[in-house]
Amino acid sequence: MEHNSHLQIKPKSETGIYHQITTKSANWKYLNFEARIMSKGETWEYDTQDNEMVIVLLSGNFKVESNQGNWETKNGRKDVFSGVAHTLYLSRNSQFRLTALSDTLDIGYGWCQVDEDFPAKFVTPEDTPVVIFGGDNATRQFNDLVPPGFGCSKIVVREVYTPSGNWSSFPAHKHDERLVDAEGTVLEPIQEETYFYKFQKPEAYAIQQVYTKDRSLDEIVRPRHNDVVLIPKGFHPVVAEHGFHCYYLNFLAGTDQCLANTTDPDHEWIYNSWTSKDKRLPLVTAEMNKQ
Repeated sequence: MEHNSHLQIKPKSETGIYHQITTKSANWKYLNFEARIMSKGETWEYDTQDNEMVIVLLSGNFKVESNQGNWETKNGRKDVFSGVAHTLYLSRNSQFRLTALSDTLDIGYGWCQVDEDFPAKFVTPEDTPVVIFGGDNATRQFNDLVPPGFGCSKIVVREVYTPSGNWSSFPAHKHDERLVDAEGTVLEPIQEETYFYKFQKPEAYAIQQVYTKDRSLDEIVRPRHNDVVLIPKGFHPVVAEHGFHCYYLNFLAGTDQCLANTTDPDHEWIYNSWTSKDKRLPLVTAEMNKQ
């Protein structure tokens, strides 16, 4: 049964800030997220204050002037299916002005409160790690925008491409209780997560389940273009509608800057079942940004 759930957030408008998710509105502790469309010459001024922030270029070009440095995109992708993101990491107490250089600029950004500082970092498509993960019809592409070990406090960012008909975020996994082994290695953190979806056509959709083992949370949602799904806890697999490739941008923030997780034990065996990779991948490359 499909539910209209508080987990699924529809875009508010086509211009300006069209998503705004805060710790208060989501009723959680760490993660904030916004998406914004700007017109050429429009500026956005902001002070990160006690937060670290990551800005992801979804389409268009921008320049940023700040007390941490100045940056400008030269080969921003036309849309998320036409190349790899540019990514800007800013530490707390960063004051900046971002200016749209293209007719339309689309950006997504997340932030979380931190108590330590790291250097600002601007990552181009050419320097973004790309990973083909999974197998068979659960193969997908990760562009690791802010991976573990990036040099930040809490935030992790990844964009994921799931080919038509494939499963993603699968085998189902969770990150809602902090588990540490005897050596102090984090086996599972507590992390809140957003899935921000985009598709090549407006009629396309994905199906996402969010559930806990005791089924106290058990929801199925159908995100469409520009929808956001919130993951406060539990397992959260995704499947892309046949005929349409699926993109989602993940922001995570919580107790640890990592991607450790716990697999649903019912699905653990699947890791050893794959026999091939989906040859449709990669769906996007940094070379596409130059076209």
